[in-house]
Amino acid sequence: MRVTGAERARLSTRAALASVAMAAFLLLAKAWAAIATDSTAMLGSLADTALDLVASLVTLAGVRIAALPADHDHRFGHGKAEALVALGQVVLIAASALGIGWRAIDRFVNGAPTANAEFGIGVSLAAVLGTVLLLSYQKRVIARTGSVAIQTDNIHYKSDLFLNGAVIAALVLDQWLSVTGADAAFGVAIAAWLLWGAWRAAGKSVNQLMDAEWPVAKREAFLAACADYAELKGIHDVRTRSSGAHDFIQFHCWVPEEWTVKEAHDRMDRVEEDLQRRFPGVEIFLHLDPEGHTDREGMLPHEITETP
Repeated sequence: MRVTGAERARLSTRAALASVAMAAFLLLAKAWAAIATDSTAMLGSLADTALDLVASLVTLAGVRIAALPADHDHRFGHGKAEALVALGQVVLIAASALGIGWRAIDRFVNGAPTANAEFGIGVSLAAVLGTVLLLSYQKRVIARTGSVAIQTDNIHYKSDLFLNGAVIAALVLDQWLSVTGADAAFGVAIAAWLLWGAWRAAGKSVNQLMDAEWPVAKREAFLAACADYAELKGIHDVRTRSSGAHDFIQFHCWVPEEWTVKEAHDRMDRVEEDLQRRFPGVEIFLHLDPEGHTDREGMLPHEITETP
């Protein structure tokens, strides 16, 4: 069952704090392991954990900012602060990935032994266990809050399972099976993975800043729910966007010409309240047109030609 308001903010904040604590612990453990093993793969995992910590702090700040109500200067709220900070995070991820890739290539060319594989593997296994526990907790919070910020953090930590597995494989192949270049190869793979993550994160941030439409499935789910209400006829000029954890949708619909302004207002208020219970976190802007009338200004060409 989903919660709203203060309870949603409290649960999301606790999940973000848990993420920060886990990232800080893993950062210290992996820093020690990177020094002890001199492994490029472990160094890559350390860099990813450092970025996890930054991401978790950003998520915490984003959750706190998103909980702030709209004010005089930010009538649509403060959600886009998350996207702005995320773009800065993308730059850090990309720079770290390039640095790790350069070190890995240098190790391919010049060679350098790793050491103390047992310690590095132990730290990586501890990281896997800690990450699994964090993911399980985040999943429960997401189910109750629907927080976009925690969902994004959850996806990021899922990738850590792959990275820690890669470090274990690199150390086993390099030291126990004497596969030359295994550590450097996994270092390159981790650098590529980080760059791919930076690319995806940049796309999501830019989409929010550019007010991109909701994904098709999400948009269609909302419109399908609108079909349950007899008052919502002839829906057209539908526009959607997201800002942090908040979603916005605006659309026009027809009402019978004989309805008074008060009757139309009261009916639509009840419909909006019910839709907002079904879609927590969505703010609805509804414009009424006389039945059969369509405001064409600002509509896309295909929307004008379609029958509402």
